[in-house]
Amino acid sequence: MKISIIIAVKEWNDFLKESIQRCLHLSYSDFEILILPDTEFSYDHKQVRVLPTGPCLPADKRDQGARVALGEILAFIDDDAYPAESWLTNAVKNFDDAEVAAVGGPGVTPPTDFGERLASGLVYESFLVSGNFRYRYQKGARQVVEDYPSCNLLIRKSVFLELGGFKTNFWPGEDTILCLEITKKLKKKIVYEPEAIVFHHRRAIFSGHLKQIANYAMHRGYFVKRFPETSLKWQYFIPSAFLCWLIIGFFFLGVQWMSLLYIFSLISYFSFVLLESYQKNDKKMTAFVFSGIFLTHVYYGYYFLFGLAQPRLKEEAKKGSS
Repeated sequence: MKISIIIAVKEWNDFLKESIQRCLHLSYSDFEILILPDTEFSYDHKQVRVLPTGPCLPADKRDQGARVALGEILAFIDDDAYPAESWLTNAVKNFDDAEVAAVGGPGVTPPTDFGERLASGLVYESFLVSGNFRYRYQKGARQVVEDYPSCNLLIRKSVFLELGGFKTNFWPGEDTILCLEITKKLKKKIVYEPEAIVFHHRRAIFSGHLKQIANYAMHRGYFVKRFPETSLKWQYFIPSAFLCWLIIGFFFLGVQWMSLLYIFSLISYFSFVLLESYQKNDKKMTAFVFSGIFLTHVYYGYYFLFGLAQPRLKEEAKKGSS
């Protein structure tokens, strides 16, 4: 079974170089690599094709790659991620079941990430941040899922083309829409395979990480209205409820019983965050993770409400006006 690895990217970078080199050393033999940058560059290897797309969103790049892919399976991976050697070998076996349309695997923090990037990975792995979705960032139990990110997602090409690809200007969130169509429209399965591992470089905790969280949260909040089948879940509302309590409780500090309840709740919250953040013999990393968990809750809570309040997001408006 031939597999087409599709990497959407703006331009050549060191992470992409690492990703291609790791892909070329996969234990699975029958694959090609399609690189979709904005502008042309060359890569001299028989298994690699560089297909410039011009400036466009990742969903559009992946759609273009899928149309010319030679594989029966499309394997999407981000340019700042690289696969474990057995990635495809462990993923492809799940397609023996005809009801399986797609397979996702964990995107774990690379062992080479350190400092603020490592802190970001630890935040994502925390139960206080990812809850029951921690399996996306570390190995979990094999299971059927209804929504999975495209940083490590394999799908039958026939299914992808039947659905018309991502066919959206949303970013992020294009994967949520695709997964919704797989599970609800086609009634097919998406399997989480814990051994189909990719290593996903994180963003610095106090800049790129929080920007990424804001973007995720805004789209998830908006998708609560647009795609409630996958996004109207109580777990997504918890950071917003926490943020509201953080703000509203402050104004009731003059009321004795409210003051006691508010102070007790904050002491309990920050105690749990500290326990979850603690890194033995590394006070700096503990501080990074502690701050990262708190700020992730605040950012997600705010931008989730912001997205929920939007009548339309700019990606959708762009699509509708084109």
